[in-house]
Amino acid sequence: MTAMITRFRSATGAALAAVMAVSTTAALLAPVPVEAASTGTLDDAVSALRGISTMKANFTQTDRNGQTVRGEMTLKRPGKIRFDYGKSAPMLVVSNGKSLTLIDYEVNQVQRWPISNSPLGALLDPKRDVKRYGTLRPTSNPNVMSVEVRDSKKPEFGVITLVFVRDGSAPGGWELTNWVALDAQNNRTTVRLSNQRYGVAVNDSAFTYRDPRRTTRRPG
Repeated sequence: MTAMITRFRSATGAALAAVMAVSTTAALLAPVPVEAASTGTLDDAVSALRGISTMKANFTQTDRNGQTVRGEMTLKRPGKIRFDYGKSAPMLVVSNGKSLTLIDYEVNQVQRWPISNSPLGALLDPKRDVKRYGTLRPTSNPNVMSVEVRDSKKPEFGVITLVFVRDGSAPGGWELTNWVALDAQNNRTTVRLSNQRYGVAVNDSAFTYRDPRRTTRRPG
């Protein structure tokens, strides 16, 4: 367990980073039982993301070694997100809209980065324009949209590939189902979402945390 947490600490601390080739992207996607339709556009991706005011979802996070942890993600735009790992791992990842923070309760450490420096900035940073920095990647299913987001002038920010599935009940008609990214340290992670709930009540207190450096107690 300690070795697994060490690997996840590296990957998660670098903002849940991962990379995925186009062929790998297709392999991650389950078939969608809907009629064929035209492929999505970058405008569709922008609408899908901007249409989310709040969202909760279950997530599964897998590193490049195949180790997996699970938890619940809470998102509140602009800029706020929380990855609660529960009993899967003694960690918490929180963004308060300005910085992304990894709280490691196993070693009582806190690490922080500007959200703009993270691959997750594509989801969180209002200044990170998906249409400006995004590129559509082909998929074998017209009801699946894959968008790679990178800033070619700032490679240290990493790369994130957002995957959407056409769903009329989701904001903008496309549901964010998973992402993969690669950070500047080559840490790779895949995050898959399920049980997405939109427009739920989310208090800003959800994006605060208990600082383990002030106490030796484990999170309750």
